[in-house]
Amino acid sequence: PIFLCTQQQSADQLSAGSAAAGGSPELYENPWTIPNLLCVARISLSPYLGYLIVHEKFNLALGLFALAGVTDLLDGFIARNWANQKSALGSALDPLADKILISFLYISLTCADLIPGPLTAMILFRDAVLIAAVFYVRYQTVPPPRTLSKYFNPCYATAQLKPTFISKVNTAVQLVLVAASLAAPVFHYVDSAFLQTLWYITGLTTAASAYSYYLYGRNTVQVLKRGK
Repeated sequence: PIFLCTQQQSADQLSAGSAAAGGSPELYENPWTIPNLLCVARISLSPYLGYLIVHEKFNLALGLFALAGVTDLLDGFIARNWANQKSALGSALDPLADKILISFLYISLTCADLIPGPLTAMILFRDAVLIAAVFYVRYQTVPPPRTLSKYFNPCYATAQLKPTFISKVNTAVQLVLVAASLAAPVFHYVDSAFLQTLWYITGLTTAASAYSYYLYGRNTVQVLKRGK
């Protein structure tokens, strides 16, 4: 029930919010947009991709990874070009989907001896800190009384996230390394200097991304104001 944001529900919630906040309606939005559904599909695909890699089915894994990449490009294109498909939830769900996908891929590629363990640990630690920060921002921006149903209600928008430029570059570099690592056993260049160079570049951009959030973290969160 809390996940079904029909117009009637939104109107009821808006009215209730106005009464509770002295005439200040709360922000509700429809979470069931095409970009958000594509993000959910990408998240759902992540464990299966990890399974394929661990079992060394690299050809199929490479094809499905390409499909996941298409969904990533498509959800961004749709959100940018159709205003009714853009949502505050999507601003958090899209990078979260990327982080979940990257986590499964890096762990499984490390198990397959295609990506070094220290690099994977570095990426996972940074992502864990960022995800914890997102949950903290959500807690801080949900007005009292804070309830679990309100906190986890995807229809209830409180903040919009804006990743830093270097973070976007880092995500792209991480995905390039994944693609190159998946292709390595298929095209026989597992021990190449090219892959090793990508390891160092990925480590550098991951560290730079973490530092950018340390410096400019407050600028990456836009708290959505409630209407008067």
